[in-house]
Amino acid sequence: MQITVFLASSLGTDPRMRAALEELAAWIGRAGHTLVYGGSRIGLMGVLAVTAKENGARVIGVEPRFFVEACRQFEGADELIVTDTMSERKDKLIAMADAVVVFPGGAGTLEEFSQTLSMLNLGHADLRLVVYDVNGFWAPLGALLRDMVQAGFLSGETLERVVFAKSLAEVAEAVDGGRG
Repeated sequence: MQITVFLASSLGTDPRMRAALEELAAWIGRAGHTLVYGGSRIGLMGVLAVTAKENGARVIGVEPRFFVEACRQFEGADELIVTDTMSERKDKLIAMADAVVVFPGGAGTLEEFSQTLSMLNLGHADLRLVVYDVNGFWAPLGALLRDMVQAGFLSGETLERVVFAKSLAEVAEAVDGGRG
């Protein structure tokens, strides 16, 4: 299974995030999955790629040309797909996914989640969408989405396709155990 992981390129300030990410990356490799991610060697993205690779995962990076020109790509990737724009990168990351795992991150990660959710809502994607809610990071997002359903701006059926996982075991169940 190809698992796209959306996450920050920075390390952030909470060391528990790195530990949770290393567990996720190790599981991807040990479970025989392929990691598809943003292609960077920097920050959490670099930790993800290195750890997944060390645990036997095939690693596919999708990196916009301007990042490659700045030498930000992970050289250990099994495959590096170079796009012209960030939008093309995001489209490719979603299109390649059997499952998307949204790890804590910033504005880019939130944008990637939003586009994936919109594609599910429109019927333009058929994948498992898992929000890895490490230490309650994404709890406000879950509340916002429930408010959107309550206000009639998001269908309950679409929200039911999003799994908020609080542990690696819940991520694994959502990815391997069927549609979320």
